[in-house]
Amino acid sequence: MNPKARFNAAYLIFAFFLILILHEAWVQYTQVAHLPYSEFQKLLQENKISEVVLNENQIVGTLKQPEGNQKKQFATNRVEPDIAKLLDEHGVKYSRVIENSLFKDILSWILPVFVFFGLWLLLMKRMGGRGGMGGGFMSVGQSKAKIYVEKDTKVTFKDVAGVEEAKEELKEVVDFLKEPKSFGRLGARVPKGLLLIGPPGTGKTLFAKAVAGEAGVPFFSISGSEFVEMFVGVGAARVRDLFEQARKKAPCIIFIDELDALGRARQVGGFSAGNDEKEQTLNQLLVELDGFDSSTGIIVLAATNRPEILDPALLRAGRFDRQILVDRPDKKGRTEILKVHVGKVKLDPSTSLEQIAGLTPGFTGADLANLVNEAALVATRRNAEQVTLSDFTAAIERMVAGLEKKNRLLNPLERKVVAYHEMGHALMAHALPGADPVHKVSIIPRGMGALGYTLQRPTEDRYLMTLEELGNKMAVLLGGRAAEKLVFNHFSTGAADDISRATDIARSMATRYGMDSKLGSVTYDNETGSYLGGAGAANPFQYPRYSEETAREIDVSVKERVNQALQKALLLIESNRSILERGAEMLLEKETLVEEELKGLFADLKKETA
Repeated sequence: MNPKARFNAAYLIFAFFLILILHEAWVQYTQVAHLPYSEFQKLLQENKISEVVLNENQIVGTLKQPEGNQKKQFATNRVEPDIAKLLDEHGVKYSRVIENSLFKDILSWILPVFVFFGLWLLLMKRMGGRGGMGGGFMSVGQSKAKIYVEKDTKVTFKDVAGVEEAKEELKEVVDFLKEPKSFGRLGARVPKGLLLIGPPGTGKTLFAKAVAGEAGVPFFSISGSEFVEMFVGVGAARVRDLFEQARKKAPCIIFIDELDALGRARQVGGFSAGNDEKEQTLNQLLVELDGFDSSTGIIVLAATNRPEILDPALLRAGRFDRQILVDRPDKKGRTEILKVHVGKVKLDPSTSLEQIAGLTPGFTGADLANLVNEAALVATRRNAEQVTLSDFTAAIERMVAGLEKKNRLLNPLERKVVAYHEMGHALMAHALPGADPVHKVSIIPRGMGALGYTLQRPTEDRYLMTLEELGNKMAVLLGGRAAEKLVFNHFSTGAADDISRATDIARSMATRYGMDSKLGSVTYDNETGSYLGGAGAANPFQYPRYSEETAREIDVSVKERVNQALQKALLLIESNRSILERGAEMLLEKETLVEEELKGLFADLKKETA
């Protein structure tokens, strides 16, 4: 019988008997009238009582002849200790019951213990049941890994697209799991562990499931955070249990998601008492990775987007031998990913997936899946029969710039400032060589605080940028601020984000890229690369690797570069003032200008030559 069913049946039986006991107690209570002692004295004086039973604290009696709705039996608290004389005077039969307090004493001691134990047992069951496998306190050291067999994963390499290099690497693992003997023919061995690294949303978990689906072997899936509990030693016990289960199911795949939660680098010295549980768990994982041979048919896959913080002992040869980069897909990869996801929607045959892929540089597989869903929702809202390119464009704008807020009304002056600001960005993007083309300009507020936006999307994937291209990018960012200065002779808070992004570029040029002649080809940046966005996280307890004088030179360099970009924008916009005015008027009238309209507007634009 299912243990869970037995558990539920026990609850039902207990509830049934409890209801019977409560019902019997209630019936007895309602059949007896509870009287004050003064009422008892009155009945006694009137000779209406036939007999009573006395105990130390209570008198229970029977009336001779109840009147009306009066109950025959009654009970009252005993007040007079010597009541026998009074009963004799009125001819009432009486007897005394000496209560046995042993049962009450036992109940008063045992019942709280049982209640406490029951609550504790319930708490332990809830804690144990949270992880899936097993339940209760005694199973706290069991692995919480979810086991999938081949038919459960339902994922193969056909469902994974966009990163062909990573797929080729993992196909080798599939071949080994299918024919392990063929790999030992020339003395080669398959890596024990493979670490999938890359930004969030690129399909690392999907790759792991696809490997299991292709090979047709059991797939153990667990997150790194599930090894760690509040009890010291639990994590290590779960690691041992996980590998013990895997040996019984071999050949199989163990997949540890978010490995950085488990495998963070151990600290040397310092206060490490609070990390004992994590370090014990990591040590046990290292021992298990050393304790099995890949010929047993167990492959360990792990995924992380923070490889820079992993313990070096995890990454050495013989443990996670191979690191596979699952990066953001290029244009061809994005097209293949879109082909996988659009199969679930009614797509207009004229829609070009290559064009959509060109508009989505930097999108991950998860982003593209969300894009297809958003486009389908846009088409549904307008009651369309098919999803068209315009729906995808609207979905891209929503994901990049935020949701339109058409009900946010600006006063005429602010609306005019926003129009000139956005037209300044668009003009600079068309005037400078190497800048990303502008697809749309709008003064309709979007997102958290954007009062307008200029949508730029590159035509190709870029991996390198020159000194001049970075300078032009800063000039485009500051084009809106320059337009405000020329037209209204003031600066507004609308350029705050533009200034922040331009400053970041200028600081990176000075501290990371070695693009300042005074500072030289030296890096002054303490930050390490990260897939979580930005340049990474600097150690707050680490001192800068340069002097105060160098810090001043860095600040001067950043200030000079940002000012140079602003001056470039002021000069170019001034030389094209009439186009700026005409574009701003069109934007105020239409609120949104698309790529074709912008090309006609900037046909006579005076551009800067490369």
